[in-house]
Amino acid sequence: MSTSTEERGPQVVPANEPDGTPIRAYRNPAGGWGSLKAVATILVQQHVAVNGSRVLAHQNKPDGFACVSCSWAKPADPHLFEFCENGAKATAWEITTKRVGADFFADHTLSELRTWTGLELESRGRLTAPMRWDAATDRYVPTTWQHAFAEIAKELQALDPNEAVFYASGRASLETSYMYALLARLYGTNNLPDSSNMCHESTSVGLPKSIGVPVGTVQLEDFAHTDCMLFFGHNTGTNAPRMLHQLQDARKRGVEIITFNPIKERGLVSFANPQSPLEMLSPAQTQISTQYHQLKIGGDAAAIAGLCKYLIEWDDEAQRQHAPRILDAAFIAEHTHGFETFADAMRAMTWDEIEARSQLSRAALADAAHVYAQANAAMVLYGMGITQHRSGVHNVQMLMNLLLLRGNIGRPGAGICPIRGHSNVQGQRTVGITEKPELAPLDKLQELYGFEPPRDKGLSTVEACQGVLDGTVKAFIGLGGNFQVAIPDHHVMDPAWSRLRLSVQIATKLNRSHLLHGEVAYLLPCLGRIEIDRQASGEQWVSVEDSTACVHGSHGLTEPASETLLSEPAIVAGIAQALLPPNPKVDWQAWVDDYGLVREAIERTYPDQFKDFNQRFRQPGGFHRPLAACKREWKTQTGKANFILPDTLDEDADMPSSDPDVLRLMTTRGDNQFNTSVYGLDDRFRGVHGTREVLLMNGEDLTRLGFAEGDAVCISTVSDDGVAREIDGMHVHAFDIPVGCIMGYYPECNRLIPLSHHAKSSLVPASKSIPVRLRKSAATRQVAA
Repeated sequence: MSTSTEERGPQVVPANEPDGTPIRAYRNPAGGWGSLKAVATILVQQHVAVNGSRVLAHQNKPDGFACVSCSWAKPADPHLFEFCENGAKATAWEITTKRVGADFFADHTLSELRTWTGLELESRGRLTAPMRWDAATDRYVPTTWQHAFAEIAKELQALDPNEAVFYASGRASLETSYMYALLARLYGTNNLPDSSNMCHESTSVGLPKSIGVPVGTVQLEDFAHTDCMLFFGHNTGTNAPRMLHQLQDARKRGVEIITFNPIKERGLVSFANPQSPLEMLSPAQTQISTQYHQLKIGGDAAAIAGLCKYLIEWDDEAQRQHAPRILDAAFIAEHTHGFETFADAMRAMTWDEIEARSQLSRAALADAAHVYAQANAAMVLYGMGITQHRSGVHNVQMLMNLLLLRGNIGRPGAGICPIRGHSNVQGQRTVGITEKPELAPLDKLQELYGFEPPRDKGLSTVEACQGVLDGTVKAFIGLGGNFQVAIPDHHVMDPAWSRLRLSVQIATKLNRSHLLHGEVAYLLPCLGRIEIDRQASGEQWVSVEDSTACVHGSHGLTEPASETLLSEPAIVAGIAQALLPPNPKVDWQAWVDDYGLVREAIERTYPDQFKDFNQRFRQPGGFHRPLAACKREWKTQTGKANFILPDTLDEDADMPSSDPDVLRLMTTRGDNQFNTSVYGLDDRFRGVHGTREVLLMNGEDLTRLGFAEGDAVCISTVSDDGVAREIDGMHVHAFDIPVGCIMGYYPECNRLIPLSHHAKSSLVPASKSIPVRLRKSAATRQVAA
């Protein structure tokens, strides 16, 4: 059935032709009137201008709900408006009045819907009723919850448990996550990959070896005590804008903020606070970064090595001159292991190597090192520009080495701060969603629930994909997310999904992953976090953990999108009750009736982390989970914090270093999206409008390779596995990015990432360092011929 433009909603505008609208540099600060306009626009688009304003007043407040997008900390004393532009967009996206019901699926086959863009699919609104795929008509058709649970259970019971994957996106509450992990293990598998595998698993692998904890040590209170912040690989203005309040306050106190990033992101350049009348009614704005170093993509380890080398050599000279030490010698002696080996390696590094690999000058690194050396308390903050590399784990450990040199951990104003993405992606790991059995309290689960938990390692995201390809994975259950779009190698993976026996997707909105299905497929719509969750004991609260390991309560405010929706805990329990034999120690229905009972179960399982859970989680500011490294207690093999030497400063052994025509591609999000959810086609901070089919590259590279501004090109991955990975029809534009580097949008460019191109040890897809070539677009060549 054909579909009109009006029916399909927002359409993708074709990429700019060479004579079309060029990229226009955005000179305004982050925040300001641009943010207010964007918030007003999305509220009107989703038909929630009045209700949305009411709801936003309670976002990230103690009496309201935790934002469904980013996981930045929620203060005990919130601002009047404790939400950012992207948080408001995520809220409007969820509370929209638009609906996708049975009539929609009756009008559209899945084959047709696969031709729609992600924006077109999600823009249709909220899912309203459980559906199953009908092979005869290639449509989703209505079903009942009881039938869905029974059929899902029947299919899973016919499989070996290790043939099934239970994926979690990072949005589910602590209560749902705990139940989901328990369901998988009672079924018999540790196949519990999650979105951490695609972003911060490099943190979770790297930090425990360095300091004995898998998460950051910085708390919100530390921002008031720090003297210096170093940012690496993060776009704060788009991905965690509420942090700009802390950065603005710090700058007003004179705190130095040093940024290392290939692109000058507006949020780390300047900020105008939309809640300040003075800043909104005048040209006033706050300069955020006092130094901004545009290093080569993948040059982080080399830049960090340069900082460490300066500190160590300056300290050597201070000792020779009997001057005050640069390094914290007492801390190093008492609390660390491996310093001398690390220091010798840094002394042996040559500046030629450091400058070549970082593409930063020795003088620039000296400027940054000088500021850091003078700071009494400093913190390092980083994002996926550090973790999504082949050497992502070593990047994290190099950042930790830098902090250890001056004792910047375990004291006010100091520490390491990985800036997590999805709202509870850190928390779900805390309560058991992990493919690594050594990270789950299996003995405690055995004691509490009277079963023998599986002890074999489960599948990570990359390994789950490999299992789908080779047929060893036969069932996929997705708790939220857009898995098939978020992963690498789209065109390799897409056909493989039809070979699954079972696919189950639990979601609030329609996305492309729901259209790539197994032989038996169910689409189960759930309540959103912003909706009132009424169960037998009354309206329910849930809990989430933010990036700073603080746990917060969250309470829905709006009426559900449909009377037929179930909550995520109810869906998990429904599958469990149909699938598993009765267990007198697990009362699934009681847990659904009262989520407080789930929190009691979490406390029994993790008594040190969740003491008095029900009594504390609703307090303003939440409660902070105890982390040993914050008290300078090191749960490592050596019993100390470890200096860890990277194998090499070469970011990517897959990168042909001698071929100047091979560029290094990084994928990134725009300011009009969160993860795979794209709210619109403009990226105002980068001056891109009406399209995402663009590649931003250095002007010298553009000319050297024979292209003109706006040319259509074909971009292809340099790999030796025999698989062609390319995208034709992208348009190139000159941009302020280092020579040899190029930027494209996520997830559009994910098809260029080989599944095998991932971080060593953590298996995080190396989305920030992909070797690529450009050539004239096939369409352009045909016109020329």
